[in-house]
Amino acid sequence: MATPTVFKNFINGEWVASKSGETFENRNPANTDEVVGLFQKSTADDVNDAISAAAEAYKKWRLVPAPKRGEILYKVAQRLLNDKESLSKDMTREMGKIIAETRGDTQEAIDMTFYMAGEGRRLFGFTTPSEMQNKFNMAIRQPLGVCGFITPWNFPMAIPSWKMMPALICGNTVVIKPATDTPLSVVNLVKVCHEEGIPAGVVNMVTGAGSKVGQPIINDDRVRVVSFTGSTEVGRKVSEGCAPKFKHSCLEMGGKNVQIVMNDANLELAVEGALWGAFGTTGQRCTATSRLIVHKDVYKKMVDMMVAKANALKVGNGLDPSVQMGPCVNQSQLDTVLSYVEIGKKEGAKLVAGGERLTGGDYDKGFFVKPSIFADVTQSMRLWKEEIFGPVLSIGVFDNFDQAIEMANDTEYGLSASIYTQDINNAYRAMRDVYTGIFYVNAPTIGAETHLPFGGTKNTGNGHREAAAATLEVYSEWKSVYVDFSGKIQRAQIDNQ
Repeated sequence: MATPTVFKNFINGEWVASKSGETFENRNPANTDEVVGLFQKSTADDVNDAISAAAEAYKKWRLVPAPKRGEILYKVAQRLLNDKESLSKDMTREMGKIIAETRGDTQEAIDMTFYMAGEGRRLFGFTTPSEMQNKFNMAIRQPLGVCGFITPWNFPMAIPSWKMMPALICGNTVVIKPATDTPLSVVNLVKVCHEEGIPAGVVNMVTGAGSKVGQPIINDDRVRVVSFTGSTEVGRKVSEGCAPKFKHSCLEMGGKNVQIVMNDANLELAVEGALWGAFGTTGQRCTATSRLIVHKDVYKKMVDMMVAKANALKVGNGLDPSVQMGPCVNQSQLDTVLSYVEIGKKEGAKLVAGGERLTGGDYDKGFFVKPSIFADVTQSMRLWKEEIFGPVLSIGVFDNFDQAIEMANDTEYGLSASIYTQDINNAYRAMRDVYTGIFYVNAPTIGAETHLPFGGTKNTGNGHREAAAATLEVYSEWKSVYVDFSGKIQRAQIDNQ
């Protein structure tokens, strides 16, 4: 076998080895015989070097006119577009999802980078009339400084771009820690940024464990923004770590997303939506359709259709274009999925599809599991309440629209939801009454676009949004500016009574 490639950290415009002298392996979850690469097992000292580089680079980068920053991002976006196929294949090799999906992941990074390049000629503030004569009032955006990013493995290029590009266009500098399961995609993204003209120190990357790399990023006083995507449990710790220094934190965390199917729905469309929502990315999405609730009149038919479709899905190596679902990302995630299958059985839910690890032949080299469906799931069960982050769909039944809304909202999370119906009144009522950050009508719970805000309510997030112009609120602060050209002291409300 060929000697694995060793990938280094990127600090102050150079590829450098960790001071630890150690590396860790990244293996293909569809074929664990393949070592995708060796990556740096970094330390707090490496993080310190990266933050120091970012802090120094900030002094000049913030003064680069935003349109000029946008021109560089435009070059980055064009390069990502040109390299889309190779970037996508690397992503499938390191995290397993099918090639059609990794192309979509890369396309999100392209879209976000083009979008934020355009913001370089906007970054709109506003003017407003003064209550005094001969006085001009306006509000403008200003950058914050060094931004620290802790990114997940399921969208290893899209999500880093959601964080990096708005931060850069606002004039901030970046230190990013990629997930240990998917560092190569971030290496590739950072490499493109460097080669297309982003100055040394503006973008820095340090690989390694959360405790060794993520925690020092959170703790360093020079880091003024921390953006994290991952579990609610870890997100809470990030929030607590940022609070003492009043750092900005943007948290995008768990989901237990629901698809409602009314008795007037187009069932063929609803089945296709639930299938894609539940088993796309092997169910390893924060927006995955984890709960499917169906009107009693069409419940049995819907379950039977879902089982037939799920059993027909082709599972395998995502580089095979005929494959429809890839592996779990690692052994731990596979174990979690199988443990929830056992939990569902013990709780009395009816396992109607899957529930087993796939074995034999090439399956033995990867973390493959059958698409799994439980029927007759009730609101008291753990299957209903807890995020599984795998290809396990729980199906429940409701009697009427009001009950469906109550069931949809019966979760600690509030990321995404959808309804399938031909009744426009019920569609609009559901849009109003289901308490989530994202909502779809006659579409699955997955499929967000970069020019709308992304994020959720309740335990899914902390009120901020990624993507679109809304994310600029995370990476900039408002400055109100008053220009008095009266030539005398004007005491605002005192002199304006």
